Amino acid sequence: MTIGGIEFDLKLTMIIIMGTVLPMIDYYNHRITGTKAYDRMVLYFLIPMLVILLVFRDHPSEYGFRLGDWRKGLMWTVIGCAIMAIILWFVARTPAMQRYYEAKAPENTAYLIYITAVDLFGWEFMWRGFLLFGMAAVIGPGAAIWLQAVPFAFMHLGKPEVETLSTIFGGAAFGYIAWQSDSFLYPFLIHWFIASFTMMLASGRIG
Repeated sequence: MTIGGIEFDLKLTMIIIMGTVLPMIDYYNHRITGTKAYDRMVLYFLIPMLVILLVFRDHPSEYGFRLGDWRKGLMWTVIGCAIMAIILWFVARTPAMQRYYEAKAPENTAYLIYITAVDLFGWEFMWRGFLLFGMAAVIGPGAAIWLQAVPFAFMHLGKPEVETLSTIFGGAAFGYIAWQSDSFLYPFLIHWFIASFTMMLASGRIG
């Protein structure tokens, strides 16, 4: 589409708009199901998936919704979880992290692990699937890896400063792993481990 001599890629434009508006809806706590994690599954997984299928008429695998290179993916998952376990062993038990996550962590550990998975599945598909692969098709993976990390980082505002400041780099690392493995699933597994492990450490359930 061309407006005033400027050409706009309609698919890329829609991806950018969705990557901006959907987090805003999330931020302002518009209730859909009554549970934040399920709301995020709708916002960040169901809505983008419907757009992929019904509007773009693409296959979800084009947006990282596949197993991908599972050997490479599992290698990065093990490496990522091991490195973050060491870092979080110290960082997650700092006063700021403890104050924040003690209030956020569900009392039941099994439910904590489950609801964290639900919460982050949509998150990871949105950033490391829909945005990353959708933008990379137009602007290339290098730029897309960094750009998809920007809204992801801003969604951490309000969390402890040490965590928020690291998210542009963490988001880019997740994007790199998604692109290398050709799937959003492996960043999801790493992020799920990080979030669950952080809450359990900060709340004193382990360590």
